[in-house]
Amino acid sequence: MQMLDALNAALREMLGPLGPLLLVGGLGLALIVVTLVAMGSQRRDPLDKLRESRRRESGAQDREPAETLRDRGGSDKLDKYAAFLEPQSAEEMSSARLQMMQAGYRSKSSVRTFHAIQFALGLGFLGLGLAYALVARATGELATSTMMLAILLPGVVGYYIPRYWVNKRREKRQQEITNGFPDALDMMLVCVEAGQSLDQSMMRVAQEMRAGFPALSEEFEIVNYEVKAGKDRVSVLKDMASRCGVADVASFVTVLVQSASFGTSLGDALRVYAAEMRDKRVMRAEEKANVLPTKLTLGTMVFTVPPLLIILIGPSIYGIAQTLSGGITP
Repeated sequence: MQMLDALNAALREMLGPLGPLLLVGGLGLALIVVTLVAMGSQRRDPLDKLRESRRRESGAQDREPAETLRDRGGSDKLDKYAAFLEPQSAEEMSSARLQMMQAGYRSKSSVRTFHAIQFALGLGFLGLGLAYALVARATGELATSTMMLAILLPGVVGYYIPRYWVNKRREKRQQEITNGFPDALDMMLVCVEAGQSLDQSMMRVAQEMRAGFPALSEEFEIVNYEVKAGKDRVSVLKDMASRCGVADVASFVTVLVQSASFGTSLGDALRVYAAEMRDKRVMRAEEKANVLPTKLTLGTMVFTVPPLLIILIGPSIYGIAQTLSGGITP
């Protein structure tokens, strides 16, 4: 007990009141790193390899060509940590993969890579915060609350940086698709009225839109490749709507599916929907223009009103101050 009390007192003197807690946290992080290294260096059971090979052979017929011929590159090194880095629930895994596809990351290991980067940045920034807290504690007095904030805040920031990056990339990609979709519909309408089929018009639109709107061009190219591979057109279009995550694209897919189901003219459907998309683009521009004066009000008040008051009222205040100071002086 005396040894434990002496150790506790030494830790409190060196690291502050939370010295024992910091020591336990550091040991926990060290154990996590050692466990991950051990998981990566351990050899796989030959029976597991045999089961996996049999499972691969039995499911080879149901696989897509892109998955079968996929180059197993450096990202597959995270296969050993799949149980640790990927959600175990099928619903959560599907939702995570959909979010990554909407952000433009279509690799099969994108979810695994995302969680690996998130975990690495969280631990790395937490270690940097701990190092900063120890250095600050050694050089001067540091409050307990400030020390906890200096340790935990970098870890939280590092953990949420990848999520923030993916969300911003997804929003940017969806905005790009929304901006380029009316032009793509107009071009598709021209191609269909010129006598081309829907697949040919999509391929042409993908080629023409590649320079201005690469995300939309990629989606049309994926649709064409999947249709050529023999996949059902309705499921391909619905997958496109899910990957984009844009309401306009989902409505466009619904129009195409209903046109194919009821046998209506594709050109008439595209003409009506293209006109609607142009009207919506004009409405979005008008909405931004109407919001602009409200946003400029604060800037106008901060940067215009004070200088104007100084110019108009400043001389009068200066004259009153001079008069009062002259009258008070004996």
